[in-house]
Amino acid sequence: MRIYQPREELRPYVRYYWVLESDEPFSVLTFPIGCPQMIFHGRSPLFIPELSSRQDKFTISGQVNFPAHIASDGDTEMIVAVFYPHTIGMFIDTPPSAFYNQEISGYDIGNKQLNLLADRIFDCADSETAVSLIEKWLTARIAPSLNIERIGTSLTALLRSPSISIENLAGIACLGKKQYGRLFRECVGMNPKEYGRIARFQRALRMLQLGSRDYADIAYSNGYSDQSHFIRDFRQFSGMTPKQLTANQTPYSDLYTVPV
Repeated sequence: MRIYQPREELRPYVRYYWVLESDEPFSVLTFPIGCPQMIFHGRSPLFIPELSSRQDKFTISGQVNFPAHIASDGDTEMIVAVFYPHTIGMFIDTPPSAFYNQEISGYDIGNKQLNLLADRIFDCADSETAVSLIEKWLTARIAPSLNIERIGTSLTALLRSPSISIENLAGIACLGKKQYGRLFRECVGMNPKEYGRIARFQRALRMLQLGSRDYADIAYSNGYSDQSHFIRDFRQFSGMTPKQLTANQTPYSDLYTVPV
Protein backbone atom coordinates (compact mmCIF):
# COMPACT_ATOMS: atom_id res chain seq x y z
CA MET A 1 0.00 0.00 0.00
CA ARG A 2 1.32 3.44 -0.95
CA ILE A 3 0.16 6.88 0.19
CA TYR A 4 0.32 9.99 -2.00
CA GLN A 5 -0.12 13.53 -0.70
CA PRO A 6 -2.16 15.92 -2.90
CA ARG A 7 -0.60 18.90 -4.62
CA GLU A 8 -0.75 22.16 -2.69
CA GLU A 9 -3.82 23.59 -4.46
CA LEU A 10 -5.86 20.51 -3.55
CA ARG A 11 -4.83 20.17 0.09
CA PRO A 12 -7.85 22.07 1.46
CA TYR A 13 -10.12 19.55 -0.31
CA VAL A 14 -8.32 16.20 -0.69
CA ARG A 15 -6.78 14.50 2.34
CA TYR A 16 -4.63 11.95 0.46
CA TYR A 17 -4.63 9.17 -2.11
CA TRP A 18 -3.78 5.56 -1.47
CA VAL A 19 -2.91 2.75 -3.84
CA LEU A 20 -3.18 -0.94 -3.02
CA GLU A 21 -1.97 -3.86 -5.09
CA SER A 22 -2.33 -7.39 -3.75
CA ASP A 23 -2.37 -10.92 -5.14
CA GLU A 24 -3.48 -12.36 -1.79
CA PRO A 25 -7.12 -12.75 -0.74
CA PHE A 26 -8.07 -10.73 2.33
CA SER A 27 -11.02 -9.65 4.43
CA VAL A 28 -10.83 -6.47 6.50
CA LEU A 29 -13.32 -4.96 8.93
CA THR A 30 -13.75 -1.23 8.23
CA PHE A 31 -15.43 1.47 10.30
CA PRO A 32 -17.19 4.74 9.41
CA ILE A 33 -14.29 7.12 8.75
CA GLY A 34 -16.23 10.33 8.15
CA CYS A 35 -14.72 10.98 4.71
CA PRO A 36 -16.16 10.16 1.27
CA GLN A 37 -13.93 8.39 -1.22
CA MET A 38 -13.55 7.97 -4.96
CA ILE A 39 -12.35 4.44 -5.83
CA PHE A 40 -10.91 3.10 -9.09
CA HIS A 41 -10.42 -0.66 -9.45
CA GLY A 42 -7.90 -1.73 -12.08
CA ARG A 43 -8.66 -5.38 -11.44
CA SER A 44 -11.31 -7.16 -9.37
CA PRO A 45 -13.50 -4.83 -7.23
CA LEU A 46 -14.00 -5.56 -3.53
CA PHE A 47 -17.05 -7.37 -2.13
CA ILE A 48 -19.06 -5.80 0.73
CA PRO A 49 -21.05 -8.54 2.57
CA GLU A 50 -23.11 -6.03 4.58
CA LEU A 51 -24.40 -4.51 1.34
CA SER A 52 -24.56 -7.89 -0.45
CA SER A 53 -22.80 -6.32 -3.38
CA ARG A 54 -19.48 -5.83 -5.08
CA GLN A 55 -18.05 -2.37 -5.62
CA ASP A 56 -18.23 -1.06 -9.15
CA LYS A 57 -15.07 -0.69 -11.21
CA PHE A 58 -15.45 3.03 -10.48
CA THR A 59 -17.10 3.57 -7.09
CA ILE A 60 -18.04 6.57 -5.01
CA SER A 61 -18.21 5.64 -1.34
CA GLY A 62 -20.41 7.91 0.75
CA GLN A 63 -20.75 8.61 4.45
CA VAL A 64 -21.80 5.50 6.37
CA ASN A 65 -22.87 4.85 9.95
CA PHE A 66 -22.12 1.11 10.18
CA PRO A 67 -19.06 -1.17 10.18
CA ALA A 68 -18.47 -3.28 7.07
CA HIS A 69 -16.15 -6.01 5.93
CA ILE A 70 -14.39 -5.65 2.60
CA ALA A 71 -13.21 -8.81 0.89
CA SER A 72 -10.76 -9.34 -1.95
CA ASP A 73 -10.47 -12.48 -4.04
CA GLY A 74 -6.73 -11.89 -4.43
CA ASP A 75 -6.77 -9.84 -7.60
CA THR A 76 -6.62 -6.28 -6.22
CA GLU A 77 -5.33 -3.11 -7.81
CA MET A 78 -7.10 0.01 -6.57
CA ILE A 79 -6.56 3.76 -6.38
CA VAL A 80 -8.53 5.74 -3.79
CA ALA A 81 -8.93 9.50 -3.40
CA VAL A 82 -9.95 10.40 0.17
CA PHE A 83 -11.72 13.75 0.48
CA TYR A 84 -12.43 15.96 3.46
CA PRO A 85 -15.92 15.40 4.88
CA HIS A 86 -17.52 18.33 3.02
CA THR A 87 -15.64 18.71 -0.28
CA ILE A 88 -16.39 15.87 -2.71
CA GLY A 89 -19.65 17.45 -3.94
CA MET A 90 -17.70 20.40 -5.36
CA PHE A 91 -15.93 18.08 -7.81
CA ILE A 92 -18.76 15.78 -8.90
CA ASP A 93 -21.72 18.21 -8.95
CA THR A 94 -23.76 15.76 -6.87
CA PRO A 95 -24.60 16.37 -3.19
CA PRO A 96 -23.07 13.67 -0.95
CA SER A 97 -26.47 13.20 0.67
CA ALA A 98 -27.40 11.33 -2.55
CA PHE A 99 -25.13 8.43 -1.60
CA TYR A 100 -25.55 8.28 2.17
CA ASN A 101 -24.89 4.74 3.46
CA GLN A 102 -24.19 3.63 -0.11
CA GLU A 103 -21.41 2.74 -2.46
CA ILE A 104 -22.57 3.75 -5.92
CA SER A 105 -21.12 3.48 -9.39
CA GLY A 106 -19.46 6.71 -10.40
CA TYR A 107 -20.81 6.07 -13.88
CA ASP A 108 -24.38 6.39 -12.55
CA ILE A 109 -24.32 10.03 -11.45
CA GLY A 110 -24.42 11.37 -15.01
CA ASN A 111 -21.15 13.33 -15.01
CA LYS A 112 -19.68 12.76 -18.49
CA GLN A 113 -16.33 14.38 -17.65
CA LEU A 114 -15.98 12.18 -14.58
CA ASN A 115 -16.77 9.11 -16.67
CA LEU A 116 -14.07 10.10 -19.15
CA LEU A 117 -11.60 10.50 -16.29
CA ALA A 118 -12.37 6.99 -15.06
CA ASP A 119 -11.89 5.54 -18.55
CA ARG A 120 -8.52 7.31 -18.89
CA ILE A 121 -7.39 6.03 -15.51
CA PHE A 122 -8.15 2.45 -16.47
CA ASP A 123 -5.93 2.94 -19.53
CA CYS A 124 -2.95 4.12 -17.44
CA ALA A 125 0.16 1.97 -17.39
CA ASP A 126 0.95 2.68 -13.71
CA SER A 127 -0.59 4.13 -10.56
CA GLU A 128 1.66 7.22 -10.50
CA THR A 129 0.32 8.30 -13.89
CA ALA A 130 -3.23 7.59 -12.75
CA VAL A 131 -2.86 9.69 -9.59
CA SER A 132 -1.41 12.50 -11.69
CA LEU A 133 -4.48 12.37 -13.96
CA ILE A 134 -6.81 12.50 -10.96
CA GLU A 135 -4.87 15.49 -9.60
CA LYS A 136 -5.09 17.37 -12.88
CA TRP A 137 -8.83 16.69 -13.20
CA LEU A 138 -9.60 17.75 -9.63
CA THR A 139 -7.43 20.88 -9.81
CA ALA A 140 -9.34 22.11 -12.86
CA ARG A 141 -12.59 21.86 -10.89
CA ILE A 142 -11.68 23.68 -7.70
CA ALA A 143 -14.60 26.03 -7.08
CA PRO A 144 -14.70 27.19 -3.45
CA SER A 145 -17.93 28.72 -2.23
CA LEU A 146 -19.11 30.53 0.87
CA ASN A 147 -21.16 27.50 1.94
CA ILE A 148 -18.19 25.15 1.64
CA GLU A 149 -16.11 27.61 3.67
CA ARG A 150 -18.82 27.92 6.33
CA ILE A 151 -19.30 24.18 6.70
CA GLY A 152 -15.52 23.63 6.69
CA THR A 153 -15.00 26.14 9.50
CA SER A 154 -17.72 24.52 11.60
CA LEU A 155 -16.26 21.05 10.91
CA THR A 156 -12.93 22.20 12.32
CA ALA A 157 -14.72 23.04 15.58
CA LEU A 158 -16.72 19.80 15.52
CA LEU A 159 -13.63 17.64 15.00
CA ARG A 160 -11.91 19.44 17.86
CA SER A 161 -14.92 18.90 20.13
CA PRO A 162 -17.43 16.35 18.73
CA SER A 163 -19.94 17.01 21.51
CA ILE A 164 -20.33 20.70 20.53
CA SER A 165 -23.96 21.75 20.16
CA ILE A 166 -25.64 22.29 16.79
CA GLU A 167 -26.51 25.82 17.89
CA ASN A 168 -22.82 26.61 18.40
CA LEU A 169 -21.88 25.06 15.06
CA ALA A 170 -24.57 27.09 13.29
CA GLY A 171 -23.25 30.22 14.99
CA ILE A 172 -19.70 29.47 13.83
CA ALA A 173 -21.05 29.08 10.29
CA CYS A 174 -23.07 32.31 10.63
CA LEU A 175 -26.26 30.45 9.76
CA GLY A 176 -29.58 29.70 11.41
CA LYS A 177 -29.86 26.23 12.97
CA LYS A 178 -32.30 24.88 10.37
CA GLN A 179 -30.38 26.32 7.42
CA TYR A 180 -27.11 25.02 8.85
CA GLY A 181 -28.51 21.49 9.19
CA ARG A 182 -29.69 21.53 5.57
CA LEU A 183 -26.35 22.81 4.19
CA PHE A 184 -24.40 20.40 6.37
CA ARG A 185 -26.36 17.44 4.99
CA GLU A 186 -25.84 18.66 1.43
CA CYS A 187 -22.07 19.11 1.85
CA VAL A 188 -21.21 16.26 4.22
CA GLY A 189 -23.86 13.66 3.45
CA MET A 190 -25.46 13.24 6.89
CA ASN A 191 -26.82 15.51 9.59
CA PRO A 192 -24.41 17.23 12.00
CA LYS A 193 -25.53 15.29 15.08
CA GLU A 194 -24.91 11.94 13.40
CA TYR A 195 -21.57 13.10 12.02
CA GLY A 196 -20.61 14.28 15.50
CA ARG A 197 -21.16 10.73 16.80
CA ILE A 198 -18.86 9.34 14.11
CA ALA A 199 -16.21 11.98 14.89
CA ARG A 200 -16.48 11.14 18.58
CA PHE A 201 -16.06 7.43 17.82
CA GLN A 202 -13.03 8.14 15.63
CA ARG A 203 -11.54 10.41 18.31
CA ALA A 204 -11.97 7.64 20.91
CA LEU A 205 -10.39 5.22 18.43
CA ARG A 206 -7.42 7.59 18.16
CA MET A 207 -6.94 7.50 21.94
CA LEU A 208 -6.93 3.69 21.80
CA GLN A 209 -4.45 3.89 18.93
CA LEU A 210 -2.16 6.02 21.11
CA GLY A 211 -2.24 3.38 23.84
CA SER A 212 -4.96 4.50 26.26
CA ARG A 213 -7.01 1.70 27.85
CA ASP A 214 -8.73 3.89 30.45
CA TYR A 215 -12.26 3.66 29.08
CA ALA A 216 -13.70 6.03 31.66
CA ASP A 217 -11.16 8.69 30.67
CA ILE A 218 -11.82 8.10 26.96
CA ALA A 219 -15.56 8.50 27.59
CA TYR A 220 -15.05 11.71 29.57
CA SER A 221 -12.53 13.19 27.10
CA ASN A 222 -14.90 12.71 24.18
CA GLY A 223 -18.13 13.93 25.71
CA TYR A 224 -19.89 10.61 26.33
CA SER A 225 -22.33 10.71 29.24
CA ASP A 226 -20.60 7.73 30.86
CA GLN A 227 -18.50 4.67 30.10
CA SER A 228 -21.55 2.57 29.18
CA HIS A 229 -22.59 5.20 26.61
CA PHE A 230 -19.09 5.10 25.11
CA ILE A 231 -19.04 1.31 24.85
CA ARG A 232 -22.56 1.20 23.37
CA ASP A 233 -21.69 3.75 20.66
CA PHE A 234 -18.35 2.10 20.00
CA ARG A 235 -20.04 -1.26 19.42
CA GLN A 236 -22.52 0.30 17.00
CA PHE A 237 -19.78 1.76 14.80
CA SER A 238 -17.21 -1.05 15.07
CA GLY A 239 -19.23 -4.19 15.81
CA MET A 240 -17.11 -4.77 18.92
CA THR A 241 -16.48 -3.36 22.38
CA PRO A 242 -13.22 -1.43 22.81
CA LYS A 243 -11.76 -4.38 24.71
CA GLN A 244 -12.70 -6.82 21.96
CA LEU A 245 -11.26 -4.53 19.29
CA THR A 246 -7.90 -4.07 21.00
CA ALA A 247 -7.68 -7.83 21.58
CA ASN A 248 -8.24 -8.58 17.88
CA GLN A 249 -6.50 -5.79 15.98
CA THR A 250 -4.42 -2.66 16.33
CA PRO A 251 -6.73 0.37 16.73
CA TYR A 252 -6.41 2.96 13.98
CA SER A 253 -8.37 6.16 13.47
CA ASP A 254 -8.62 7.14 9.81
CA LEU A 255 -10.19 10.50 10.61
CA TYR A 256 -7.65 11.66 13.18
CA THR A 257 -4.50 10.18 11.63
CA VAL A 258 -2.61 11.93 8.83
CA PRO A 259 -0.74 9.29 6.78
CA VAL A 260 2.83 10.17 5.84
